[in-house]
Amino acid sequence: MIDNPWFYAAAVPAMLILGLSKGGFSVLGLLTVPILSIAISPVQAAGITLPILLLSDMVALYSYWRQWSWRMLAALLPGALVGITVGWLTAAWVSEGQIRLIVGAVSVAFALNHWLRRRDAPPARPTAARGLFWGTVAGFTSFVSHAGGPPYQVYAAPLRLQPRIFAATSVVFFAIVNGVKVVPYFFLGQFNPANLMTSAVLLPLSIPATILGVWIVKRIDPKIFYEWIYVLVFVVGAFLVVQSLLGMV
Repeated sequence: MIDNPWFYAAAVPAMLILGLSKGGFSVLGLLTVPILSIAISPVQAAGITLPILLLSDMVALYSYWRQWSWRMLAALLPGALVGITVGWLTAAWVSEGQIRLIVGAVSVAFALNHWLRRRDAPPARPTAARGLFWGTVAGFTSFVSHAGGPPYQVYAAPLRLQPRIFAATSVVFFAIVNGVKVVPYFFLGQFNPANLMTSAVLLPLSIPATILGVWIVKRIDPKIFYEWIYVLVFVVGAFLVVQSLLGMV
């Protein structure tokens, strides 16, 4: 188990953010690994985070049981499986910094496009092609850095579903994605005793935050919910772009 106090100074806010993301604000989840990476390597951070994600997923699934959109899941999941496979096969060649830069740039552009376009534009229609593409991107970035939130939002946010359906669908999507990631993460040596012990210590922080996230989503006005989603996408995207560029200096 990690005993560095600086690690826990980063881990406490990271776990609270992770819990809120599992409760329905999924875009926040990609901040977890970068925050933990302040104190430990990104690879170890991803390994520590995955067991916590899996158990938080169970709490969120129970909270949103049968409120998700099967149509959206059918559009997104085939691509997600392809993306996870590609991430596994290319893990040795693709750097986390490159992934963060791409995800951050897409997130910023997505939020700016929303704010600059006509405010009375009708909700987008779900299509199989868009679902396959963004599902693949979400699966790939989720495997590399648990950063599947923004690609998922790019597909899902313009549909303007009710917050409960939006959050429930994201919960199911990432629960399945995280479950599939267990096998390749095991073969990559991520589940060693030290990482698992650290995950167990941090878990009690994420579960209450997950319940809080569910409570907020079930009570928030849809218009406010989506405006906050776009703000969060922009802020997180800008954070990732700046972090990636600083890492290249």
